[in-house]
Amino acid sequence: MKERLITVRNNAGIHCRPSGVILTAIKNEFPDHTFQLLTADGAVTELDSILTLISLALSKGTTAALQVEGVDEDRAIKRIGDLFEYEFDFPPKK
Repeated sequence: MKERLITVRNNAGIHCRPSGVILTAIKNEFPDHTFQLLTADGAVTELDSILTLISLALSKGTTAALQVEGVDEDRAIKRIGDLFEYEFDFPPKK
């Protein structure tokens, strides 16, 4: 199992759209891996649905520990950790 401390950098936090990007990457790129997020209050949450991720209400500056277990843990922890720390800049819908 690998663990990485992440800090949310997106100005609006991890809301619906970033959650969708993160969960899509987990499901498409690492289907045989298990991801968990440990928040500062001690809660451990498996990252298996968008609603679960959104319910964590991760705002900008929130720090948490991302854990992954699977065959390609090094690549998985880097890829998904980088997404949590990415400053998403979604263009406004027209």
